[in-house]
Amino acid sequence: MNSLNSEAFVLFGQHILWSDMVGNLFGLAALALGWRRSIWTWPVQFLAGLILFGAFFGHLTGSAGKQAVVMVVALYGWWQWQRGKEQGGDGHIAVRFATWRERAAMVAAAAVGTVAVALLFKAYPTLSWDPWPDAYIFVGTIVAMYAQARGMVEFWFAWLLVDLVGVPLNFANGYAFSGFVYVIYGALVLWGLRDWWLRSRQAARPTLEGAPA
Repeated sequence: MNSLNSEAFVLFGQHILWSDMVGNLFGLAALALGWRRSIWTWPVQFLAGLILFGAFFGHLTGSAGKQAVVMVVALYGWWQWQRGKEQGGDGHIAVRFATWRERAAMVAAAAVGTVAVALLFKAYPTLSWDPWPDAYIFVGTIVAMYAQARGMVEFWFAWLLVDLVGVPLNFANGYAFSGFVYVIYGALVLWGLRDWWLRSRQAARPTLEGAPA
């Protein structure tokens, strides 16, 4: 991975690393595939996590650990979408809004998880240079991917909340390409949110007896 951690080019005064650029391009592709409900979103997310793990490993252990967890959740998402790919009636997973109980559970898990991970980072300073925002992104990413794996529209809202912190944190940490990609993530998230929102409403619409299919 040493060659991947070398500088690719300089953009607006920011030094862009090959690993940062390639890993995040895969992450961007994974988000686009998730918008299209393609099961290939998960292998691409796994590969993005693997490349970014190599980018962070050795000097940002907390960020590397996040990518390791991302790879595990990507495997879970692949398994979930394989099981439910016929639910949408078009060979893809069906999408829906989470129940209030599911929303409450995800919010609680995000809050408790962020506090727990931040305290871990503070106890071991070598894991993260900025424990609270790093923990927020760490846990928020996992919650977003879990919601995606379950076909929940809230997946997109979770990504928006992660973006709000992810953009400035990546720029401050020297991963400029990650910061730029997070900005593009924001636009893709809005388009994906609209698409999944409309699909969930269509799926929830009752079919009138005798109406044409």
